[in-house]
Amino acid sequence: MELDFEKGGGLLPAIVQDRGSGEVLMLGYMNRTALDATLETGRTTFFSRSRNQLWVKGESSGHTLEVREVLVDCDADTILVRVEPRGPGVCHEGYRSCFYRTLAADGAVTETQPRSFDPAVVYGSQGAPAPRGQAAGRGAA
Repeated sequence: MELDFEKGGGLLPAIVQDRGSGEVLMLGYMNRTALDATLETGRTTFFSRSRNQLWVKGESSGHTLEVREVLVDCDADTILVRVEPRGPGVCHEGYRSCFYRTLAADGAVTETQPRSFDPAVVYGSQGAPAPRGQAAGRGAA
């Protein structure tokens, strides 16, 4: 099967799901090199759009994601990575999942999960590298 990297400008959205609970943990992007590394090593590797480089989930935090299965959608332009998380959380903000807030019809945003770790302890005073569109100190784990 040929994956359609061109549709996304050389990147595939990679939805990361906890294999045990079914919870969606995060969304990242993979280029061909990141996907190959993920499949070869069993550790999730992404392409950072802000830093223009590969990064392995957990390289800063130690909170790794062990790959158990990779699924391809019907258009071959998105993948679902089923993982076993190792560590208290995936989100650089200190939550188990990056999807820790709900958005109501009136636009109100509510946090729906408690923090599972203290980002200042994990990343130090500088925090994690910043993803696209965010200030330094608030980046990907």
